[in-house]
Amino acid sequence: MTDTPPKSPASKTAESKSTESRFTDREALRFHAFPTAGKIEITPTKPMATQRDLSLAYSPGVAAPVKAIAENPDCIFDYTARGNLVAVISNGSAILGLGNLGAAASKPVMEGKAVLFKRFADIDAIDIELNSSDVDAIVSAVTLMEPTFGGINLEDIGAPACFIIEQRLREAMDIPVFHDDQHGTAIITGAGFINALFLTDRDIKDVRVVMNGAGAASIACAELIKAMGVPHDHLIMCDSKGVIHTNREDSLNQWKSAHAVDTPLRTLAEAMEGADVFIGLSVEGAVNAEMVKSMAPKPIIFAMANPNPEISPEEVATIRDDAIMATGRSDYPNQVNNVLGFPYIFRGALDVRARTINDEMKIAAAHALAELARTDVPEEVAAAYSGRKHSFGPEYIIPAPFDPRLMEFVPPRVAQAAMDSGVARKPIEDMAAYRRQVSNRLNPTIGLLGEMFDMLTDHNKRVIFAEGEEDRMVRAAMGFQSGGYGQAILIGYEDVVARKLRDMGANPDDYDIRSAATSSRNADYTEWLYGRLQRKGYLKRDAQRLVNRDRNAFSACMLAHGDADAMVTGLTRNYYQAIENIQLVIDPKAGVAPFGLTIVMSRDRTVFIADTVMNERPTGSELADIAQNAAAAVRHLGHEPRAAMLSFSNFGQPMREKADHVREAVAILEQRDVNFEFEGDMAPDTALNPDLLKLYPFARLSGPANLLVMPALHSANISTKLVGALGGARVIGPILWGFDRSIQVVRMGSHTSDVLNMAALAAVGSIKRD
Repeated sequence: MTDTPPKSPASKTAESKSTESRFTDREALRFHAFPTAGKIEITPTKPMATQRDLSLAYSPGVAAPVKAIAENPDCIFDYTARGNLVAVISNGSAILGLGNLGAAASKPVMEGKAVLFKRFADIDAIDIELNSSDVDAIVSAVTLMEPTFGGINLEDIGAPACFIIEQRLREAMDIPVFHDDQHGTAIITGAGFINALFLTDRDIKDVRVVMNGAGAASIACAELIKAMGVPHDHLIMCDSKGVIHTNREDSLNQWKSAHAVDTPLRTLAEAMEGADVFIGLSVEGAVNAEMVKSMAPKPIIFAMANPNPEISPEEVATIRDDAIMATGRSDYPNQVNNVLGFPYIFRGALDVRARTINDEMKIAAAHALAELARTDVPEEVAAAYSGRKHSFGPEYIIPAPFDPRLMEFVPPRVAQAAMDSGVARKPIEDMAAYRRQVSNRLNPTIGLLGEMFDMLTDHNKRVIFAEGEEDRMVRAAMGFQSGGYGQAILIGYEDVVARKLRDMGANPDDYDIRSAATSSRNADYTEWLYGRLQRKGYLKRDAQRLVNRDRNAFSACMLAHGDADAMVTGLTRNYYQAIENIQLVIDPKAGVAPFGLTIVMSRDRTVFIADTVMNERPTGSELADIAQNAAAAVRHLGHEPRAAMLSFSNFGQPMREKADHVREAVAILEQRDVNFEFEGDMAPDTALNPDLLKLYPFARLSGPANLLVMPALHSANISTKLVGALGGARVIGPILWGFDRSIQVVRMGSHTSDVLNMAALAAVGSIKRD
């Protein structure tokens, strides 16, 4: 038991997983330092290419909105970014579980919180670190910034100052003020609490709840579940001195005393006897087996101490087979993760220009999250977890953090609660339209990439990093293995790879290092490869040379023999040369022609381009196959495919022979009666621009295309490389589809993060084959 428990586990899980992921300090420092210091930047939303642009953006054009705001202050939301801007504010007095390290030390965490706002809810956030422990000074500083921001997120401020600061700011400011360490944890806990009561057929008015820990998060949890219906005298709160009761002789602060009850119980063990629910935000080991045994049938245990729970799920499982458990950790079911809350709560609050975030809005968020967990997970969400399909039950009472439907469920409920409780200044007239708009605000691809990494922690896939002496490949392998995504196998001379691992702060003994020159499997690989290639012009010594000297061939042989699950390569070898050598060993899937799919993610859309690597001059039939296979891949990645068969012409204008194969592909797709939208021949601007598309009312696309099927390899390759080189969009891939084993090839010059992404995609591909 403890008065002020370590940081709420949930609020920090998504920002720092060093305890769970076991990455080195050096790796973390490098991540924050390169290629640019820090994690955020400011990017203009208007063009700044001409003198006219600059004149409109600043003087004299800026005078018009200045005068409009002076006449009507609410116009600030129409003409500036204030309505989508949140301040993430801390004084560093309670950083993670590290304690009071000061304002400057809190900046990496606050930048991380700003990144999460943008990533999960498309909210712009700026971190502000205040170098003061004086409550009056902090309140004054934040209050003076009200004209700048649409909302205030307080973070890493120690108790009891956090209570005072939040309350005074809420009274002084006419915008939402939200201390996430308190209310974020409370809302996610509340969602799990609702569903656990549902599963155990309990009435909220009848449950007996025991809470251990009386810090900011605990008190917020107690206040919220009481507001949801738990009677005051049905909740026993404990601190380091035991039960908080009305006859305590030691002085209790006002926040603890608000939860004091008239009870003869004095210890946590006594309180736990017969309790229906335990909620812990205290310290590891605070709960023992006897306490769990003494609880009521079907006990609900939320053990959320960080980094290790009050009692582990494994220990509870040996004591009770009827318990429902949640923790703050991502490696156990039912993670209480604040990233499920604050981005979406602020999204809903900002969109109705709420004056505050009240209990009604918090309860609405908790119910929305609980409902989402009870909803069948659609195939595109479940696909990223490959076989670990989530379904409502004791091990799934809280939604997955990367479920893209969070934007559809939570902000509309929060916005509606703000309107119903009278704190919304801009009511939403068409809630159905708002739900569609907000759910489309983020790219589902981004969420699914996150889910991909989350899913890999449940599988120990062995991924070959074929160029194990390359720094970027080594760093990617370290990130993959230390992140808990699987086992990295590095191919290279053992002493060279080991030295590089040591130089980067890793222990070589933790990694599987293989040398193509010294492997005991070489003879087996050579015999097998010679049998495969002997009628294709290869001598046995040619096969032996490939195995001994070509790391791609050696790695592919490992895959073919089941000595590894997946493979990533490409940093040191021309892309097509790498693929050619791999194809000597690995065949296409039966009935599938391999192709490459490149993902281009811009600010407001994701576009998929096929085929970007394999088919040089496809025929009409081959183009139709590419379109059909690529559409299946796009749907697998969470998008409903709308395919455009691209050409230099628009529906035969001009009619040229060079586009005949594109028109033939469209005709073939019509005959196949496929289950996705397609159209062509059409130029890329027509496919992507809805205004141009309207010129062709007969076109079958219901909206801009998101799958561009290129007429030939040269146009596909040039287009994707041009986009990647010019910037302004994130280019992932090309992703190889259609091989019998899971292989991904990166481009020479790829960054470490690119290699890591492709390694994860390769690992996911191997799971699909299980």
